[in-house]
Amino acid sequence: MSSITPCLMFPHSAEEAVNLYVSVIPNSSVREVTRYGEGAPLPAGTVLTIDFVLDGLPVLVINGGPGNPFTDAISLSISADTQDEIDRMWDALIADGGAPGPCGWLTDKFGVSWQVVPPQLETLLKDPDPERAGRVMQAMMAMSKLNIAELEAAAAGQAVGSAAQTN
Repeated sequence: MSSITPCLMFPHSAEEAVNLYVSVIPNSSVREVTRYGEGAPLPAGTVLTIDFVLDGLPVLVINGGPGNPFTDAISLSISADTQDEIDRMWDALIADGGAPGPCGWLTDKFGVSWQVVPPQLETLLKDPDPERAGRVMQAMMAMSKLNIAELEAAAAGQAVGSAAQTN
């Protein structure tokens, strides 16, 4: 049986990134760390790879040196059940140099793109009433960090307040 493991290449900050991710995302842990030895492209003792679990998903990171920056062409999507979870993860991932993006997307300080999304968003966007689904889409498009109450208010046809504009 084959399996697929996402592999992220960092220029030099794999260990710092994994420490952040494991502290922010529930059910995450480091499984194994390997380090460069003498004569390697990076100084001996520098992290080469980290095998870790991100909310049950095996992930591998590599310190590969400069020249391969991340882009938003690929992102990691996090399902957050409550507004408190959205706020906590969003704030932690944009801290110290990350940047908010549109529609629940952000880029962390390492350049990795994330989506922090409540599971009810998919249900709201798939509403059989196209007007309800359209209002939710319009509300989401006006948001940076997603706001569950504002998305639900939009679905119900209520005015979307200033919370939709928050980062």
